[in-house]
Amino acid sequence: METVLRNEYVFDRLCCPDCAKIIEREINGLAGVSDAKVDFATRTLILSTHGAGLTAPLSREIEAIAGKYDSGITLSGPEPGKKSIYLRGLDCAECARKIENAVGRLDGVSAARLDFANQRLSIEVYDKNNMPAVLAAAEKIAREIEPDVSVSYAGDRSDVPADSKTGRKLSYAGLLIGAALFAIGLILGFSPVPRLIIFLASLILAGGEIVLKALRNMVRGSVFDENLLMSIAAAGAFALGDYPEGVAVMLFYRVGELLQDLAVNRSRKSISALLDIRPDYANIMLDGELKRVSPEQVGVGDMIMVRPGERIPLDGVVVEGRSALDTSALTGESLPREVSPGDDALSGSVNKSGLLTIKVTKEFGESTVSRILELVENAAGNKARAENFITKFARYYTPAVVFSALLLALVPPLVLPGALFSDWIKRALIFLVVSCPCALVISIPLGFFGGIGGASRRGILIKGSNYLEALNRVDTVVFDKTGTLTRGSFRVTKIKASEGFSEDEVLSLASLAESFSAHPIALSIREARGGASDAGSIDGYEEIPGQGVRMSVGGRALLAGNAKLMKSENIPLSDGTEHGTLVHVAADGKYAGYIVISDQIKPDAAGAIGRLHESGVKKTVMLTGDSREAGERVGSELGLDEVYTGLLPQEKVEKLEHLIKAASPGRVVVFVGDGINDAPVLARADVGVAMGALGSDAAIEAADIVLMTDEPSKLADALGVAKKTHRIVWQNIIFALSVKALFLTLGALGIATMWEAVFGDVGVTVLAVLNSTRAMR
Repeated sequence: METVLRNEYVFDRLCCPDCAKIIEREINGLAGVSDAKVDFATRTLILSTHGAGLTAPLSREIEAIAGKYDSGITLSGPEPGKKSIYLRGLDCAECARKIENAVGRLDGVSAARLDFANQRLSIEVYDKNNMPAVLAAAEKIAREIEPDVSVSYAGDRSDVPADSKTGRKLSYAGLLIGAALFAIGLILGFSPVPRLIIFLASLILAGGEIVLKALRNMVRGSVFDENLLMSIAAAGAFALGDYPEGVAVMLFYRVGELLQDLAVNRSRKSISALLDIRPDYANIMLDGELKRVSPEQVGVGDMIMVRPGERIPLDGVVVEGRSALDTSALTGESLPREVSPGDDALSGSVNKSGLLTIKVTKEFGESTVSRILELVENAAGNKARAENFITKFARYYTPAVVFSALLLALVPPLVLPGALFSDWIKRALIFLVVSCPCALVISIPLGFFGGIGGASRRGILIKGSNYLEALNRVDTVVFDKTGTLTRGSFRVTKIKASEGFSEDEVLSLASLAESFSAHPIALSIREARGGASDAGSIDGYEEIPGQGVRMSVGGRALLAGNAKLMKSENIPLSDGTEHGTLVHVAADGKYAGYIVISDQIKPDAAGAIGRLHESGVKKTVMLTGDSREAGERVGSELGLDEVYTGLLPQEKVEKLEHLIKAASPGRVVVFVGDGINDAPVLARADVGVAMGALGSDAAIEAADIVLMTDEPSKLADALGVAKKTHRIVWQNIIFALSVKALFLTLGALGIATMWEAVFGDVGVTVLAVLNSTRAMR
């Protein structure tokens, strides 16, 4: 039966009762609407929809209907909400998938994502007022599917509660006693009845918990549950009289689960340690006394004190004291950064020496450390193709193996002469014990998350494993020039005056024209002049995107900009062949001369370009609005393959689109810019990379990958992390599938025993998880 969602929306400025009736009738005729009622008195639309709620297209259709009768009517509805809960003690990847799917099907839920590595369930709802009910339902689902899970609404990384620990200790005690009885049964020769009792007791102690889980899940309709399959395999062995084999299945499965849990928890703790930059407290002056409080309690404008060795809890400005800050957790750079009064101090940095008093400029939730942690933790929501493949594979793999086991048990005894049912049933049971794809379901998300966590410690923030995976398929890397490959610190290196003008006059006119511009080139001209010229009486001022500025001041018409500006005004100019950016100056329609502005190439830029080519990038390109001479000089020095100069902002987007179309099929184009001025190009690229984003909210929002420092070499580091993670993920996939195929073949041929298959299967999972931890290094 299809889900019907009922929500209330408000028709602002609805003032006609007859219109309300007509609007109601027409809305009821829309596709996807189950029922609609418009209450004129409260201006409320009570809307029942199929499945997805009020989608954007449906909202536009409703507003269009209302607009026919009154153009002022607008539709406002419930505000969407998002919340995360933590499922502590969740060690079963298959259970995680079931929880995610079940929560995603709840009424009012627009999206549900369970990050197995972080044990974090993120839920998005259409109406935030429904969030409490949805959270209660999600908690119930989690406890039903995995009863040992402890639900937490706080983002701490604490262990499971004491009662869960006690339960686990009792479970482990039962496992040890069961193992001891199993050993006694094997070593001592008992008669048939005592032997059955010994092995049955061992089975109950070692596998009773598995059987109970299987029965509970079977009641909920989970037929292809690994607990049920193991229970069937053990029961089958007992039915065939092979008691040790039946106990061994359960015993080795439980031991494998224990080792798997240890490996997963070790991996999680290692990842958590990489991201352990969250400050625990802040020192704040309250009532004349220094008190230790939670960072969330500190407001903007408050004064906090940071002692040597402490981590700065919130972003702020140093008002007193001098010190060296260790920013390695943010940037990956080991060199300390000196700060003094007036300098920014970013949260997550460690104060190395002096006592600092800092004025808070951002609340904790908006501070750099919070943004980084949120970004890395949310990265699990953007899954790589390999993760999506394994999710789909797991959905079909287990049923396929189970049905293969059924055929293996029934067909050969019916068609092969002399074949015994007992022999082929035993072989079929081996299929059941290797039917769970745990090695893949667990290790692959951990591998990607480890790669993302390791990159973050090097000052590289990757917003999802899909972007990390995409870096393995880079065809072309496109760079902006200023601030990306060059320092962006301009200075005047030459002034060329035309006849009738002096160099000082050309500089003065340019400084006057650039009086109100915040562009780095304008700042360098004013700095060379010793400050802005006296603008006097301004009659008009206009900035022309991609060309320059036009100003009318004191009865004079001034122009300062590139060659395009001069040509558009029909002013003949001198074609300089200088190395740098040329700013042409004209006064009252007469060409005055040009100023050469030079920018310095970053010291690691050439090495970064070389490393990108070595890593398999086919083409490196630079897009710039600068002159052909300046652009080609930088391109030549760095060894870039292509350079496009004199581009307006919209032309950069057009050129990038051309490069994307020209890229090899299945390969991606990366754009690297400053994240602020290049936002349209970043958004259009297959992968947008913002550089030098430390402390820049706009850059963090705009890009898919954020380099916290302004070093181009960090991009080459990111490609290195991506390639290593890709290798590890595919090592796990090939290794796990090969071992499973081997045991399926050996089982079908009657060579492998059940306990060998179980031990081999769980051994693969443990090794794959441990291999995944290498992605963090």
